[in-house]
Amino acid sequence: MTTVSNDPMLVHVRAGAPVIPFPPTASLRHEAEAFPLDWGRIAGHLALQGFFVDKSVPPRQFSGGLANLNYLLRVNDDWMVLRRPPSGPLPPGANDMRREHRILSQLGKVLPLAPRSHMLCEDVSIAGAPFQLLEFREGLAIRGDVVDPLPDTPETGRALSAMLIDTLATVHDVDVNAIGLGQLGRPEGFFARTAKGWADRGLLICDGAMSPAAQAVADWLSAVPTMAEGKPVLLHNDFKLDNILVEADTLTPLAIFDWDMSTRGDPLFDLATLLSYWTEPEDPDCMRRLAQMPTAQPGFYSREQVAVAYADATGRSIVDLKPFRVLTMFKLGVVFHQLHRRALTGDAVDSRYATFGTLAEELFEFTLDIVADKVF
Repeated sequence: MTTVSNDPMLVHVRAGAPVIPFPPTASLRHEAEAFPLDWGRIAGHLALQGFFVDKSVPPRQFSGGLANLNYLLRVNDDWMVLRRPPSGPLPPGANDMRREHRILSQLGKVLPLAPRSHMLCEDVSIAGAPFQLLEFREGLAIRGDVVDPLPDTPETGRALSAMLIDTLATVHDVDVNAIGLGQLGRPEGFFARTAKGWADRGLLICDGAMSPAAQAVADWLSAVPTMAEGKPVLLHNDFKLDNILVEADTLTPLAIFDWDMSTRGDPLFDLATLLSYWTEPEDPDCMRRLAQMPTAQPGFYSREQVAVAYADATGRSIVDLKPFRVLTMFKLGVVFHQLHRRALTGDAVDSRYATFGTLAEELFEFTLDIVADKVF
């Protein structure tokens, strides 16, 4: 773990310097709660790359997210975001700053919702891990299971549901060949390879022996017959409401974040990922404890309505959606086990992580209801 520098940029604004207010839409942690980085070292490295950090504005960590660390900095008279992985061991392929930089340095050319990545630093001695410097976007982030500060009305729920579907369709319409990303990922055999990869992670995080429910889901996934593969699309791979900034009055999307797992593959994977976070009013308690999106509030579409609306918007078949639903729910359970392991090893101090192991197991049980066609 890196330590806080004694650089004055972190302590006081220089006497007589103008006070620059943080953007009002930026949700920031108190400085005492931030994960510490050596900002003097980081500022020195950035200056060598032509990015000059304003030392009168202390960097501040954003409050959202369970994994990657994001900080707001004043650089070259503009706001930028420094983004790096969490501390401690990382699962294979997770929190990949190199992949995200490769994508975000080009994606904005065809998808204006993608913020630009200005630079990548792979020297772990600078910030304790590879990091990026990203464009900052202003907008409203809707986090957790309430729509605050938006009005809690059925109209809000319907509007956000429609926005999510239209935005996902826009992502899947991107021409990756136009920006040199036509070789991103390995879309051939996507489902079987992804299912095996998450089963391997599940075994790894549980020291070689998954719970009966988790193993039953993994066995079901391994027995799924080979499905016809359609044309691969750009996948975000963690598409959900709090990864999108919206304009507060119109709910128009302004930016999509968290592209570190992006690849190419079957679009049903992104749709199923969105549905894995989509809680309905009659769902069991584990789905409510996810608290990832406010979709149990009045006006939000049901999961089935979301799937049908996506099919209508894109013209794509959703006949094979169920295996992807099971896969992304299994993935979610494994991810929460990974986060719980970070609490056990001391790599995470967030008190929420302590209960994530139990939550993961309940999600596996809920996934068996999807396997049995008890829920959509």
